[in-house]
Amino acid sequence: MNQSYQLLVLVLIPLAGSLAVFALPEAQSKLAKQVTLVVSLGVTVYALVLLFTMNTGMPKTAADRFQYAFQVDWIKAFGVHISLGADGIAMALVGMSTLLVPAVVLASWNALDSRSGAEEATPTRRRSVKNYFALLLLLEFFMIGVFTATDVFLFYVFFEAMLVPMYFIIGSFGGPRRQYAAMKFFLYSLVGGLLMLASVIGLYVTSSSRSFSMVDLIEHPLPNDATQKWLFLGFFIAFAIKAPLVPFHTWLPDAGAEAPAGGAALLVGVLDKVGTFGFLRYCLVLFPGASKFFAPAVLVLSVIGVLYAAFLAIGQRDMKRLVAYTSVAHFGFIGLGIFAFTTQGGSGAVLYMVNHGFSTGALFIVVGLLIARGKSRNVDDYGGVAKVAPRLAGLFLLAGLSALALPGMSTFISEFLVLVGVFSRYKGYAIVATTGIILAAVYVLYLYQRTFQGAVSERVTKFRDLNAREILSVAPLIAIIVFLGVYPKPVLDVINPAVKVTLQHDIGTTDPAPSYQTAVGGQK
Repeated sequence: MNQSYQLLVLVLIPLAGSLAVFALPEAQSKLAKQVTLVVSLGVTVYALVLLFTMNTGMPKTAADRFQYAFQVDWIKAFGVHISLGADGIAMALVGMSTLLVPAVVLASWNALDSRSGAEEATPTRRRSVKNYFALLLLLEFFMIGVFTATDVFLFYVFFEAMLVPMYFIIGSFGGPRRQYAAMKFFLYSLVGGLLMLASVIGLYVTSSSRSFSMVDLIEHPLPNDATQKWLFLGFFIAFAIKAPLVPFHTWLPDAGAEAPAGGAALLVGVLDKVGTFGFLRYCLVLFPGASKFFAPAVLVLSVIGVLYAAFLAIGQRDMKRLVAYTSVAHFGFIGLGIFAFTTQGGSGAVLYMVNHGFSTGALFIVVGLLIARGKSRNVDDYGGVAKVAPRLAGLFLLAGLSALALPGMSTFISEFLVLVGVFSRYKGYAIVATTGIILAAVYVLYLYQRTFQGAVSERVTKFRDLNAREILSVAPLIAIIVFLGVYPKPVLDVINPAVKVTLQHDIGTTDPAPSYQTAVGGQK
């Protein structure tokens, strides 16, 4: 087969950068930051070049689906390969991930130089600055790998391995309850991973291809029987935990609240997308019959997640927990779009993954900048911040408006496509989920009003406004949100072919025919 090394290079650059930063002396913290920033910017540029030079035509065969394909034998006796490739869904998520990492690096530049190494006041402890930035690059290596792996076993390895750097980011650099949150995150994810491992083994045993290659598995589909349903559940539960989908979500508020702001931005902005990406790439493609069978249950859980998490967000006093709950609600919309089995819903769901990464990443970064100044996550400790730090208030408001899907923001386009796609097949679910938009406005605007408006609290009086570096960490994300809110076509052109082939070829569904009254005779 013709080998393409572009994706292999893209995967290896952050790994090489991470090893280089780990090898630096502890005293070279400034150099560690500089190397991390340069490497992450290089990865971003390279990923965007690959994203926008993809062939956006409809693939004709399973092999054509994955571009920039690279494959070498790894464990030949069991049909395991180091196999990389990307369709529009994967490359859109890779592009989003690589854009977030430099923003996190800039936002975290001095985060560990404070007394506690976290946003809140906690007992002084020794931190390794260079290890933190090396872990960010190592995490980027696993994130790119998990989206571009086209061998199921290799995907599982990346899926499990990316827990390690995030575990240390939370456990070593997080807030007061960091060790509890890190362990809870790790155990939840590990249990899901073990269930998926059982299904991975079952997939190999039951498939006639005797291979873990996605191309081979697509060309030799499993029979639609009880075995397919059990294998589906192993993958689905692992992805539902990662997503997180209600009721598998309870680890996220703790992990999101205790992680450092940069780690939380990547945790919720990127790592959680592995779950919804897994629904599309593995559950729908490998188990189409089981996906249809369980779709009604998933739709119900998604609608519950939209409303349940929104109400919990409204009642939160911890800012980072509030943002984490908003993400649970947003993942409900993504689940609806995927399991509605319509092209509009599917494309909207993938676009939502991308836009949610930028929106929540920006919101976590700005919340982290606010907490770093006030040394508290409690909303009630703030007030009148806009009068003291107007630039911080302005960026917070823009990030918040993107979280509530204001028209003109990229998240609005995503939400609109999802709801239109769901409504064309499941009107009731779409109508109920639409109330989540109203609830989103409540929790976002209420948060902004309590923290940035009103009388200036004593804690806020000595706040300094954002400096140029801090603005630069957030402003590009806001610019992308506004640009894609006005002109989403470049990303949709990449996403649409991959979504269509998944739904039409793998699932075998077509969009419902439009129902309307004709102008003559009033007949349908």
